[in-house]
Amino acid sequence: MLLALRWFLRAFAVLAAMFAVAIGVVYYLASRSLPEYSGTFRVAGLNGPVEIVRDSHNVPHIFGETDEDVFYGLGFAHAQDRLWQMSVLRRTAQGRLSEVFGRRTLGADELLRHLDIYGLAVASVESQDDETIAALESYSNGVNAWIEIVNKEGFGRGAPEFYLFEAEVRPWTPADSLAIMNLQALQLSTHLEDEVLRTRVAARVGPDRLLDLMPDEPDSRAIQPSGARALPVFSGPGAVANASNRHPLPYIFGRRDLGGASNAWAIAPEKTASGGAILANDPHLEFSAPSIWMLARLELSTGGVIGGTVPGMPAVFVGRSPNLGWALTYAYIDSQDLYFEQLDPSNSDRYLTPDGYQEFRSRISVINVKDEPPVSLVLRWTENGPVIPKEYYGIESILPEGYVMSLAWTMLNPRNTSMSAAIGLMKSSSIDSAIESGRPFKAPGMNLTLATRNEIAMQTVGSVPRRQIFHETKGRVPSPGWKYRNRWQGELAYEQLPRIRNPETGVVANTNDRITTDEFPEHLSFLWGDNQRIQRLRNLFDSRDVHTKESAVQTQLDTVSYTARALVPLLARELWHTIGTAPEDSKSAIRQEALGRLNRWTGDMNEFRPEPLIYSAWIRSVHGLLAKDELGTLFEEFKRPDPVFIERVFLDIGGAAAWCDIKHSAGMESCDEISLLALDEALSTLRSAYGSNIDNWRWGDAHQAAHDHTVLGGVPILSWFFNIRQSTSGGDNTLNVGRTSGDDESPYMNVHGAGYRGVYDFSEPDSSLFVIATGQSGHPLSRHYEDLGQLWRRGEYIGMTLDPELARAAPVGITVLEPSTE
Repeated sequence: MLLALRWFLRAFAVLAAMFAVAIGVVYYLASRSLPEYSGTFRVAGLNGPVEIVRDSHNVPHIFGETDEDVFYGLGFAHAQDRLWQMSVLRRTAQGRLSEVFGRRTLGADELLRHLDIYGLAVASVESQDDETIAALESYSNGVNAWIEIVNKEGFGRGAPEFYLFEAEVRPWTPADSLAIMNLQALQLSTHLEDEVLRTRVAARVGPDRLLDLMPDEPDSRAIQPSGARALPVFSGPGAVANASNRHPLPYIFGRRDLGGASNAWAIAPEKTASGGAILANDPHLEFSAPSIWMLARLELSTGGVIGGTVPGMPAVFVGRSPNLGWALTYAYIDSQDLYFEQLDPSNSDRYLTPDGYQEFRSRISVINVKDEPPVSLVLRWTENGPVIPKEYYGIESILPEGYVMSLAWTMLNPRNTSMSAAIGLMKSSSIDSAIESGRPFKAPGMNLTLATRNEIAMQTVGSVPRRQIFHETKGRVPSPGWKYRNRWQGELAYEQLPRIRNPETGVVANTNDRITTDEFPEHLSFLWGDNQRIQRLRNLFDSRDVHTKESAVQTQLDTVSYTARALVPLLARELWHTIGTAPEDSKSAIRQEALGRLNRWTGDMNEFRPEPLIYSAWIRSVHGLLAKDELGTLFEEFKRPDPVFIERVFLDIGGAAAWCDIKHSAGMESCDEISLLALDEALSTLRSAYGSNIDNWRWGDAHQAAHDHTVLGGVPILSWFFNIRQSTSGGDNTLNVGRTSGDDESPYMNVHGAGYRGVYDFSEPDSSLFVIATGQSGHPLSRHYEDLGQLWRRGEYIGMTLDPELARAAPVGITVLEPSTE
């Protein structure tokens, strides 16, 4: 027995030693790719020396003799910290993920090939202005300089992920940067999915109930527009209400129920204590590790610019210069239309047009798949746009036999000059020049909020399709593509887009709310992203006569839910009077304790309180009881509770209370009965998950920000190193947005929010603030992988200075690039 124990201990010691050695080898290999920020490199393609000063938070401040050299330095810095992220974004846009990741990414590659995201980027390079082409080429040279150094010096292949995936890193090109910009447009644009889903819901529940679930106006109490009940739905043999909705890699394509969400506001100097305008911006996207944002400062010939960049592109998309600040929010412009294309019954290579049948523009595209044979695709384009395979977005559920679906989209433009607009904006110094710089912007549609010391403005930028007044569906659902009346007739003039400048109110603001009252076809969109956060923002503005940088920060971090304040009294209208009448330890007593807490609750979605968790679970249960039996499998598309829908039902707008009756029950339930059933169901679920003592429940335990690695985030063990999780306040409808996943496994996980926050005070620009949601580095072993995320989670910021001496104070390192003499 003793001998066996000895052998067991020896075997255990050997295994432990082998494990330790393996860990040591892995750590050594991974750490080899940690960049050294202090050093001098001789590189090709420079006009003169470049200095990259990384401040104490690892924000690169880039100085050079020419603008081209500065963009070179930005490419070098991006590649040092985010080479893997850039490589994945490029492969995604190219439709080449399956070469590395195998069949699981084949769906994404197929769809991106059909959209020709990368081919359009290649074609649009020559359409950029000279300054932008120079910036793109210099940026590419900077990226390639770092790739060459990695290859020569063996710096751990540039990122630890390259050890796990044998991915060749090809030289960077200007088209790669433009393709990533196209990819961002794809993630934000969800109108095509909305068109398909609207058709499916109408087929399932009818046009009356469609308006409850997907109202034509963003305001749930708005009068329905004329003709709404006669929504034309093109259908035919084979069209059904339920079918699978194929979402290849949601992190690429986004989710319709998340869409775009951002906040921006500018306050005129007469409304501020300092006498200078204040601009605040927090664009919202799906979280990832590392963040899509990387902070940087560029010293250009027109002056310094500082703010949020996206690795892979040579632009500061949100930020400021000494005299100008610019902010972005998604404008929800309806820039996509789906078309039914009728095939020629005698020749499926032809489709019907207003001038008769003609052939598709077709070509073959081959996708190489790791460890499997290549896959060949036939890519087809019509006069309206590319043909989208029926397997995507639920198209097969509405597509009759003998038809295909094509997509018209403003981004599908071989002369897309959006990058030229971004470069021009960085070099603008006034409101006038900034507005003019937005003219070349094509997609996606954005609201550009601007501020100088003395002025504020907002300009919508992006191409807006010009639709005919007689369009059959007004772009709400797919329309017959062979009818001239349904086709686009160019685009609206830039001067027709919404513009606000120095309003009498002294404030311009946007939270993705409706920005115009114009009617179709000059309306911009039927679909808007918000009608609740803007109410809270207005309340906060109305409560203050004078604004400061500090009050702007407080507003940006505000976690009070206007929606919760409206819904809780509505759901509990027949339950308040029962408080205090139930015996202890009964289900009724637990219910009454929860109601008592909600009765005293201010609507603050504070991570340390149980009330936000009770409220969120309650509306989730209400939403499920209302919609699940009516929608069937379509409920998967509406899993996140919609407060507008719940409000319409409980106020019985247009007969919406009909949703309260559960079809498969014997009786007829009232909305108040549904509310009671849902509350008990929610409390039972919460007790199972968090224990019976409500005092121990915490919203932040459920509402963790999920900054997950887009490739390794779901891999056991590796996810511990690559994913970043943080307890957070806020919720779906707070100014400090923390949108929940709605998934059954972790429904309250925070998956979408402000990856970047900035507050710019033009009375003292160098006192401005910014932060991102993770860290600057994409390397999990770097101390800068999540350091800024800790500040972000606590509602803290770092200084946003253009003072070179402050940047040099206690730097992480200084990298010097010198022109190669070879």
